[in-house]
Amino acid sequence: MPLTLPLQLKLDPTAQQHYDSVITLLLHKMAVLSLPAVVGISGAQGSGKSTLAALLVQQLTLHGIKAAAVSLDDYYLSKVQRTQLAQSIHPLLALRGVPGTHNIQQAIKDAYAVLAGEAVTLPKFDKALDEPAAPLPLQQLDILIVEGWCVGVTPQTEAELAMPVNTLEASEDEDGRWRHYINAQLAGPYTEYWHLLKSLIWLQAPNWDCVCRWRARQEQQLWQQRGSGMTDIELARFMLPFQRLTQAGWQQMPQRANSIITLDQQQNMTLITGR
Repeated sequence: MPLTLPLQLKLDPTAQQHYDSVITLLLHKMAVLSLPAVVGISGAQGSGKSTLAALLVQQLTLHGIKAAAVSLDDYYLSKVQRTQLAQSIHPLLALRGVPGTHNIQQAIKDAYAVLAGEAVTLPKFDKALDEPAAPLPLQQLDILIVEGWCVGVTPQTEAELAMPVNTLEASEDEDGRWRHYINAQLAGPYTEYWHLLKSLIWLQAPNWDCVCRWRARQEQQLWQQRGSGMTDIELARFMLPFQRLTQAGWQQMPQRANSIITLDQQQNMTLITGR
C-alpha cells in the first residue's frame, strides 16, 4: 500500500515510489531493534530528513509502535543563551546551527528517558521567532527518531581543524577558536548523545554544490509561502557554517551509518546499503 503524507509533505509520484521502497527496507531493519530505541537520521540540509522521519513515524504507528520524531534543531538554545556564548567564546556562536548551539543536555536527558521507558515532553523551536516554542504534550514512546544535519558526526583531528574550509573561517575565525569550540562539543556531550542511537540512517548527498542548490530551493519555497526569506547573498553566507561538518560527514558516515541512502543530483534515492 502506498505511503500517505500530510498535505504539507506531498510528494511527486517518482519521489513517492522511492520513499515507498526505502521505508519498506528501513522498517525491516528496524524490526530487529530491541525496544525502546532512539534512531538517528543524518544528512545535509535539504536532503529529506524531516520527510523520511515523518514517513517512518507514520508507518511505525500503523504497525502498532509508539513513535515520534524530533529534530536536533528543536533543541536550539534561545537568542539570549547564544548571545552569552557569543560574548564569552566567539561571536559566530550567536548564530544557531553548529554543535554548541543546542541544549544538548536536554536531548541526552530525553533520549535516556525514552530508553528507560519513561514518558517525554519533546521540544519545539520556532525558527521564525528564533526562540524555543511550547513543547509537545507528554508521550510514551517505543521509538524516538532524531534527525539533524550533523547527527553522528565525530570530532576532527587538529590537522583537519587547522585549515579553513571557506571564507567565513578564514576571515572570522582566523585563530580557530570557533571551530575548536565546536569540535570540543562534538567530542563531549554530542558524542555521548550519538552513543545512545541504536541505529543511524544517513542520507548521502552527492556534493556541497548540490546541498547549496537544494537549500536555495527550500528558500524559494519559503518566499512563495510567506513572501519573505533570505536573499541569495544572505543564503550563501548562511550556508558557510555548515560546510565543514557536512563535508566531514562524507568522510565519516560510510563507516558509521547502519543504513546509507544515496541521493542523486535531483534528490532521488538511488541506493540503500548498510551493515
